[in-house]
Amino acid sequence: MPTPDTQRLLVVCTRRIGDVLLVTPLIRSLRRAWPQAQIDALVFRGTAGVLEGNPDLDELIVVPERSTKMVRWRELRQLWNRYDLSFSCVPSDRARLYAWAASRRHLGMLAADEITVKLRLMDSAVRFDDINTHTVSMGLQLADLVNVARCPEVVPPTAGGSLPSEIRQAFAVLHPFPKFNYKMWTEAGWVALAQALQGRGFQVVLTGSSDAEEVGYCQRLAAASGALCLAGQLSLAQTADLLRQAELFVGPDTAVTHLAAACGIPTVALFGPSNPVKWGPWPSGRDVIDSPWRMVGSARHGNVMLLQGSGECVPCRLEGCDRHLASWSRCLQEMPSARVIDAALGMLKPTSAELAR
Repeated sequence: MPTPDTQRLLVVCTRRIGDVLLVTPLIRSLRRAWPQAQIDALVFRGTAGVLEGNPDLDELIVVPERSTKMVRWRELRQLWNRYDLSFSCVPSDRARLYAWAASRRHLGMLAADEITVKLRLMDSAVRFDDINTHTVSMGLQLADLVNVARCPEVVPPTAGGSLPSEIRQAFAVLHPFPKFNYKMWTEAGWVALAQALQGRGFQVVLTGSSDAEEVGYCQRLAAASGALCLAGQLSLAQTADLLRQAELFVGPDTAVTHLAAACGIPTVALFGPSNPVKWGPWPSGRDVIDSPWRMVGSARHGNVMLLQGSGECVPCRLEGCDRHLASWSRCLQEMPSARVIDAALGMLKPTSAELAR
């Protein structure tokens, strides 16, 4: 291995925003082991925002998710042998190809059903477990291959920390719109939750991406509940800055819910078909490597309450009841608003009036 002073490391995570955020514990582990090293990350365009302001990274390399063979070849030539050591953090041929081209030594992951011939692209690998190992824990197994101490700390992005001018009092953040229908709760539930929080004296803020459907959904909720809609107005880093100053967050299985958990605020995560062992939000300050969550059942760990839908099939780990991305999940659609409201209010600190009773 090169000396720490000359080490050049590349971490490759060509997948979704949540995957990129949950690889930050590996990056932090590497930074603590080699404080003088150059540590870069290669990610898809559209996911780089979740690494904005990350103090453990020197450079971000952003590539398009879809491109021509000519563009891909150019990317590989530009990466060729720039690094001493690379990590491919997902069991993907594309990630492995980038990492193989970039460095003299490449460590990666091999899925259980992948043929061992793919090991030829890697100097060493860990077997990827998609069921019983949390995503944070999975990424940290790569640190073991270079005898680096694991640091299970998810690092949120930052854009400087300022709040939108419309926020003038203690506030709670709701992020109601996940990427897929099968992870969605109900509009009526979100309205009831917003009104309950306002009844406790909190301003309610709705966050979301700039996707037209998502903005429209949040605007409908805001009109029905009196909440402040900021959907489409904040970057991921600005959203993290907002979350750091909130009193509470409630959201489904989405990257922003992981952000809220990492920011240390009380977080309620609504889970239906998703596997909580693999994808439950990682509580802030947790120093145990194993997943805090079981496959079945609601629970609280640290600043995170995971509220799982009911039903013998939960979690099915499939794409909704009809098994496609546009499908709905009965376990979430039938989750009572009273149950979510009770969980959310239970995460809040008592008010001075309540303490005086």
